[in-house]
Amino acid sequence: MKRRSNLKSSERNTQPVNSAKKLKNTEDFGATSISCPNSKYTAVLLKGKAQLRQEETKGVKSFPADKSQGRILCHALTTDFFHYGTDSGHVVCVSLKDGKTVSSFTHTVGVREVFPAQRGKHLVFTDEKKSGYLLSTSTESDSCLELPDFSPTITGVLWDSWHPERGVFAAYDHEKVYVYALHKLTIYGSWVSLVGSECLHPSKKPMSLENGVLICQLASGQTSKLTLSTHSYLKQAGSSSSKLSKQLTRAVMLNRLDEGLDLVRTHTKERLLKKLGKACLIHMEVELAIQVYQLSQNVSMVSSLEAIRGIKENKLLAGHLAVFLGEYNLAQDHYLSSSCPLAALEMRRDLSHWEKALKLAKDLAEDQIPYISKEYAAHLEQTGDFLKALAHYKNGLTHNNQEHNEACQAGVARMLITVGDIRGGVAKAIQHPSRVLKQECGALLESVRQLSQAAQLYEMGQYYDQAALVYMQCKDWAKVGELLPHVSSLKTHQRYAKAMEANGKYKVAAQAYKRAEDWDNLTRILLDHLNNPEAAVHVVRQTKSKEGAKMVARFFLLRKNYDSAIRILVLCQCNDEAFKLAQQHRQVEVFAEIIGAEATQDDYGNIAQYFEAERNHLQAGYYFHLGEQYRGALENLLMCDSTEGGLAVDMAIEVVCQAKDICLTDQLIDYLTGKTDSKPKDPVHLFRLYMALQRHTEAAHVANSIASEQLCSGNYRVSHDLLFKMYRELLDHKTDISTEMSTNLMLLHSYLLAKIHVKRGDHLKAAHLLSRVSENIRMFPAHVVPILTSAVIECQRAGLRNSAFNHAVTLMRPDNRKQIQQKYRRKIEDIVRHPHKSEVVDDMTPCPVCGSLLPQNELLCTSCKSNLPYCIATGQHMLREDWSVCPHCDFPALHSQFLLLLKTEKACPMCCQTLGADEVKKISDCSKYLATVNLNRRTTASP
Repeated sequence: MKRRSNLKSSERNTQPVNSAKKLKNTEDFGATSISCPNSKYTAVLLKGKAQLRQEETKGVKSFPADKSQGRILCHALTTDFFHYGTDSGHVVCVSLKDGKTVSSFTHTVGVREVFPAQRGKHLVFTDEKKSGYLLSTSTESDSCLELPDFSPTITGVLWDSWHPERGVFAAYDHEKVYVYALHKLTIYGSWVSLVGSECLHPSKKPMSLENGVLICQLASGQTSKLTLSTHSYLKQAGSSSSKLSKQLTRAVMLNRLDEGLDLVRTHTKERLLKKLGKACLIHMEVELAIQVYQLSQNVSMVSSLEAIRGIKENKLLAGHLAVFLGEYNLAQDHYLSSSCPLAALEMRRDLSHWEKALKLAKDLAEDQIPYISKEYAAHLEQTGDFLKALAHYKNGLTHNNQEHNEACQAGVARMLITVGDIRGGVAKAIQHPSRVLKQECGALLESVRQLSQAAQLYEMGQYYDQAALVYMQCKDWAKVGELLPHVSSLKTHQRYAKAMEANGKYKVAAQAYKRAEDWDNLTRILLDHLNNPEAAVHVVRQTKSKEGAKMVARFFLLRKNYDSAIRILVLCQCNDEAFKLAQQHRQVEVFAEIIGAEATQDDYGNIAQYFEAERNHLQAGYYFHLGEQYRGALENLLMCDSTEGGLAVDMAIEVVCQAKDICLTDQLIDYLTGKTDSKPKDPVHLFRLYMALQRHTEAAHVANSIASEQLCSGNYRVSHDLLFKMYRELLDHKTDISTEMSTNLMLLHSYLLAKIHVKRGDHLKAAHLLSRVSENIRMFPAHVVPILTSAVIECQRAGLRNSAFNHAVTLMRPDNRKQIQQKYRRKIEDIVRHPHKSEVVDDMTPCPVCGSLLPQNELLCTSCKSNLPYCIATGQHMLREDWSVCPHCDFPALHSQFLLLLKTEKACPMCCQTLGADEVKKISDCSKYLATVNLNRRTTASP
């Protein structure tokens, strides 16, 4: 949008044309100017008043509303604000949105021109003295800054539209352009700096300024661009250090600290980084300063800036930054004008400016004077000015803080001793409750060889170790003996024990060695002087001392107590000697028991070889296993007799799993399958082996065989649980599940589920399930007739008369007829003789895979040839819209039917885990469950 400058009446007058006709004489009431920078408002200045007109509503407002503001001499419109200046020095900003005065500033003399920034936050005005000022209206109290080196010939001001919040503008006349920058937020306050100037050809009239590029209008009406020298560094990167320094200076003056960071990032010279870091601190750019000091690897400064980065109050933040720059007086001024003036006092205390801290405390916090005096005294004590420190410790005494007073009194005591007043210092220390003070004063007294008084203070302070040592220097053994129960220093006890042993007081020496935890000397005293082997053994057992154990072992060997000697040798880890002694006296079991987990591989090998020679194959195999000699372990375990067979096989399985040796694995498999001795072992062992080896396919085959045996024996629950466990294992290990296993599990579950529905009285579901089982009755040889009989009865009750007839015909076969119970025989014969082949039609429901309709109890889709997942609550195939799973076993179930079943049953029919209806959740998307189900194409009909 083009900016239109204010028009004066002299500029608007033109020469009259010949055709002009005089109509009327009028009086000239004053100059007129019009401002119209947007399409919504127009401002007109007439007779010292301004009229603001809204184009849409045609509404007009007159300014100034207050006559005391004087006559308006200049005005300007921006997008959101209307500005005007008066002859009495008023500069007013009015919001176009609601017509309210946003800010009003009163200058000392009349205002001639106003040049507002587009957003209305800043405004440059000139007064009758031809001086220039920058007025900031965005702060709580308007601030006015005089422009340095302002030319009285300035005719206009252009604000840089690139990042206008940085406050860069250009003032121009007919010959020059002056670039200014507002440094609004710094630790030194706000100021305006003259960045530089540029010559301007008289034929060029500045129109706009953007990022240092001045767009001018020529006399011909065309425009030209002029890059100001103050911004030339943006296009010409400096190569030398001096050029980089000048460019960095320009960037800082233009408030472009981020661009300054880009300049120094590629030339990480310490001097430039230090210069930019200081500028960031001055301009209160904490985040940018952190990046600069990270580049310079100034860890301490980065840590300090990180600690204050969250402070929002400018005065408080400025105080902290001034401290970093070493401007302590300025920091004090900022702190005192902030919401936390006590920070100034804390700064002086941290800097150890004690005199200034005391002065501030008198004005800000008189209650802190005693505390500062105490800190000052501590500082003087460290620097060696003891007399002055004594005076300040005394000045630090107060009446309302016992802890502080005690610290000051402690300082007085120390200083009295230091300056030579021993009696006064000791008296103060004795009266003082602090144990630490007594230790400090004792050390001071000890340094000047006042040993008796030092020991007294140590004892009163309960520093018994130091007191005992000082008493030892005085040769006061009686006093040392009184203090020993309280002494914790082992060296002190040891020193006392040696003195007592030298004097022949062995019992006292033994007690002292025990307190000193000198176990070897204690053992020696107990064996050599006190003849107390029991106590010596107890010490060795508790301490595991090797030297002590050797002494006790020698003691027992001299007395031929081999068992005790072996135990002691094991305790001192002399395993070879202990084993040899155990072999000689047939104490290897004792040796093995004692050595336990502390044995080495060689120890285990020696023990195993011993048991192997003794033909104790189970123990030999066990210790070969512990010694990681897996071949020897397996050979011995397979040689165990039948009474140890189960335990031996379990250990053998553990051996081959740890060995991971194919030959050993094959050897154990041959043993279990009977290839070795033509005596097949219990297949449960083979199943455990395959499971331990994670050979799930072979384990599944064995599980099928075991399940088939249980099935033939009529142990349906055992067979079901075994197949279910194997099914889950295969699913968890993402191993393919054979059709045989899936079918067997489905049929077993159908039979067990039928018994549940018979008990519940749901004869239709029970009939369908028993019909499914009856069609595969060869898999239930132990209960052919009972199952068929139940199927006939349930089908008859459910109205499936044709199915009842078919099952009854099977029952009437000669091999089955004799086994029918007498109470059911006649009824079954009637069904066969008088058949009724009516059948309740099974409901048609969609296939969950392809959507084709099929009977709800059919588990093979005739359209897509897929094995369908079945409901564990009904045995029917699953439906997408009624899908749920058991939260324990993850098997699918029709949600509505599962909830119905759980009203009478308290457990999942598949996994038998206790289950409540509230735990079963309906699943809207069953795709991932269908993906895990065995949907392989089948070539034979489903069971």
